[in-house]
Amino acid sequence: MRRCAVGWLLCACLCVAQAPPAASSLKRAIELHQSGKLTEAVKAYRAYLQEHPSAAAVRSNLGAALAAQGRFAEAIGEYSLALDADAGNSKVRLNLALAHYKSGDLALAVGQFEKVRQAEPANRQAALLLADCFLRRGEDKRVIELLEPIAAADAGDLAVAYLLGTALIRQNQEERGAILIQKIMGAGDSAEARLLLAVTKLRVGEESGALLDVRRAIELNPNLAEAHTLHGQILTKSAETAQAEAAFRKALSLNPYEFDAALQLGALLRQQGRGPEARVELGRALGVRRGDIRATYQLAMLETAEENNEKARELFESIVKDAPDFTEAHGRLAAVYTRLGRLNDAGREREIANRLEAAAQAAGGSKKK
Repeated sequence: MRRCAVGWLLCACLCVAQAPPAASSLKRAIELHQSGKLTEAVKAYRAYLQEHPSAAAVRSNLGAALAAQGRFAEAIGEYSLALDADAGNSKVRLNLALAHYKSGDLALAVGQFEKVRQAEPANRQAALLLADCFLRRGEDKRVIELLEPIAAADAGDLAVAYLLGTALIRQNQEERGAILIQKIMGAGDSAEARLLLAVTKLRVGEESGALLDVRRAIELNPNLAEAHTLHGQILTKSAETAQAEAAFRKALSLNPYEFDAALQLGALLRQQGRGPEARVELGRALGVRRGDIRATYQLAMLETAEENNEKARELFESIVKDAPDFTEAHGRLAAVYTRLGRLNDAGREREIANRLEAAAQAAGGSKKK
């Protein structure tokens, strides 16, 4: 239940109790904040802080009001100043982590969530949001390591079951994942359970069954971005490109930081010769997962298509350095070297590609990525 895992967890903490109750201007700011009049609350908090710049709790409240307006960069600045004055305040640090999370900077969010957990090991909100960060970054083993003890302590926690089940299935532990799917289904038909079923079926080649489950997931919860992403992936496999593009765009409208949707949409647009649009989506994907091999490869292919040979060379070289068994990348790099007149380097890369291909065939299957 990823939606459950992150929905109510995304609320910032309002530090009312720590504020001096006698200050009428501050009382008014808090009342404005609590009634949802955020623009007025921001002005009132800032007016108070001009006279009391060291009031860490009030500065944190200002951060919360800014974050609620989607002004995450400003919120991060206020939370950081609050922590400068009160470094041990876990509520403020959690709010800072949330602001990074909502702005899509998962690396910084992870660092802050981990600090919250160090100070408060039992903080469930921090644990689940940290697990969701790991999941979005493709770090499934870290999700499993984090959530297995929590799942063992509370077997009925469906949010944990969904996050953990997703990571297990991605790690080819389908049997353990199936147990968690059954647990979620036992609580009633849900979009999250249907999505896990679709992922499992797709992994074993049951595309028709996966398509039915993912469509049921969307019917149950049209706002589940991951379901639209998987829908697009299945449609891509069946060459329904227009519908696939629409599905990926729907996912990104729901979650602008949905990595797989951005990656797949970027690849689809590149294949259609829509370079500028593809570049935007691949840049978005790399913003979520810096250095991701698949996104870097697609960007390198785009640079090749646009004859930006030096840039393509740099990208392909980084890929084969990080993934030396990536056969196709070696082949593409050889072609780029040929364009650049570096024939000795091109020959070396072709030799590597041929050797990897021969090894894959000898092993009975292709290792192309």
